[in-house]
Amino acid sequence: MISEELQQLLLKYCEPEDQLLQHIDRETNLKVLLPRMLSGHYQGRVLSMLSKMISPKKILEIGTFTGYATLCLAEGLTEDGIIYTLDINAELEDMVRKNFAKSPLNAKIKYTIGDAQQSLQNITDTLDLVFIDADKKNNGTYYDLIFDQVRPGGLIVVDNVLWSGKIVNNAQDKDTKNISSFNDKINEDTRVEKLILPVRDGLFVIRKK
Repeated sequence: MISEELQQLLLKYCEPEDQLLQHIDRETNLKVLLPRMLSGHYQGRVLSMLSKMISPKKILEIGTFTGYATLCLAEGLTEDGIIYTLDINAELEDMVRKNFAKSPLNAKIKYTIGDAQQSLQNITDTLDLVFIDADKKNNGTYYDLIFDQVRPGGLIVVDNVLWSGKIVNNAQDKDTKNISSFNDKINEDTRVEKLILPVRDGLFVIRKK
């Protein structure tokens, strides 16, 4: 949603990717269907910064894809911290586990394949940070399922809330309507403070009061 010229300027003034993240980016673009689902360099640094600002002990990620955002979020974990990351795509599991194994953060990552709504039943920890980046029609369901586990002051971050600008243009397709309804749901939730960052496809940053 921003020009290529501005994108390059933003990349110039943010922290660089490490070699593993560069590898995951290349591998995803070469081997995986819909590689645009990858968070990528700039959004990855935003997620890393948010994580480092609150030094979470427990992170939950719903939607691992190829693990790029997982590693960015994990950078802010406390020494004894854990990130739970859930995904339904078993075809990517071998690739993702191999990439995680190359990271010094591997021991902090608990990666589960399966239906997220079922997997969430096994996670009972108090959560400091949640990143929702899975099937968009269930954003509201995931939000409701995890909300009570998020500590006061904790963050919930939801990806793709601008939906390639279709939200701005008030498009009437089913996916856009679902995302618009979710955005309205958050806007009306008095239990949180919130704002949308126009990063890539839109990040809704939600702070529990």
